[in-house]
Amino acid sequence: MNDTRILFALLIGLILLIGMIVKTKIHTFLALIITAIFIGVSGGMTYDEVIDSVTGGFGGTLGSIGIIIGFGVMMGQLFEVSNAAKRMAHTFIKIFGKGREDLAMTITGFLVSIPIYCDSGFVILFPVAKALSRSTRKSVITLGLALASGLVITHTVVPPTPGPVGAAGIFGANVGAVILWGILIAIPMVISTLVYANWYGKKVYQLPDENGDWIRPDRMSEIKASDFTFDDDEDMPSTFTAFLPIVAPIILILINTIISTLIKVGKVETSPLLEALMFIGTPIVAVGFGLLIAIFTLTKGMDRHSVITEMETGIQSAGIIILVTGGGGALGRVLTDSGVGNDIANYISTMNINALLLPFIIATLIRFIQGSGTVAMLTAASISAPIVIPLGVDPVFATLSACVGSIFFSYFNDSFFWVVNRSLGLTEAKEQIGGYSVVSTIAWAVGFISIVILNFIFG
Repeated sequence: MNDTRILFALLIGLILLIGMIVKTKIHTFLALIITAIFIGVSGGMTYDEVIDSVTGGFGGTLGSIGIIIGFGVMMGQLFEVSNAAKRMAHTFIKIFGKGREDLAMTITGFLVSIPIYCDSGFVILFPVAKALSRSTRKSVITLGLALASGLVITHTVVPPTPGPVGAAGIFGANVGAVILWGILIAIPMVISTLVYANWYGKKVYQLPDENGDWIRPDRMSEIKASDFTFDDDEDMPSTFTAFLPIVAPIILILINTIISTLIKVGKVETSPLLEALMFIGTPIVAVGFGLLIAIFTLTKGMDRHSVITEMETGIQSAGIIILVTGGGGALGRVLTDSGVGNDIANYISTMNINALLLPFIIATLIRFIQGSGTVAMLTAASISAPIVIPLGVDPVFATLSACVGSIFFSYFNDSFFWVVNRSLGLTEAKEQIGGYSVVSTIAWAVGFISIVILNFIFG
């Protein structure tokens, strides 16, 4: 396949995508599929290859998170109708104090995303942010972006999530050291994104109403969080009952992650018991188990018809999220299968630049081109490891350089971009980019500055 041709097709395709989303009546899902087909055909892929990439990317993406999204939105609907989400909001405000709801969501995401995927964590926890927004009148944009940033940052730079573990293995870095330095680097990343989330939430002030729709009231009508009190007489489940559907799958997934990591590093040998625990801890099974808990503990007093109707209401809201997420996966697969990512990465590796910059730049470009942070960091590690390690770069900081590069500017080809923005009710491309895209870019910039400083002192 001609390199110049595919690069030109990529450039025109991205312009076409942005134009369709911003300026035409074409829906985002259709725009993603059209762009994927255009880039593949124009770049020289055969018609069969294009179709295989589009369908494979769509199905592959939804195969990993589509079922989880379905389970999660049903669970979220039960949280709302049972007032479980309000109980969780009550608990978070008690722990962190009124006016610090954004901090509560960031810290929650920061901890939860270490053992589980961002998409799963956001779907499970977003009902809490929504309840906090409705109760405190704080913009759901602030709370949602705070949650998303906490989730994506530690998921990107702190093992045992798959990407950082794989990158550490390629560079030959000590996983324990990557965990410790990753947490240290993640702290300024989280602080900076939290500051921006607060500012942007005031600019795009949006609240969920009682019917589940989004409203943008006059800022002058906002009630300060410090003036708000919960109605303690309101019928709500206990704290344990409210949190159990969320905590149980998180614990199961954490157990799966720990066992998988121990087996991978040779600390334990696999056995039927461990295989069973790993199976129960797979995200699909674990979140499904959480949904079952929600059904049997949060719906007391509701008849069968009412429970099913509420869950179907939740499923309706998942349709557009699933379609657009799959469309982003289709575009990402075409860009990957066309080889344009590897072509650019190989070219960068031949340039005379600072060795620590190499995995960062390659991961940044791969991330921008095909959307997957995990693919970006692993590709960057594979290409740059044979070059940077002989040059004396600390393997730990080389690993983190690739990981941080992979968080750059989340946009239309990133499934998490769509999960976040559709959940927040943002439909305008300008607002979507001004929200999570900027948040991920701030984390990217602050993370790399932190790596450079730490490498200068300790590397």
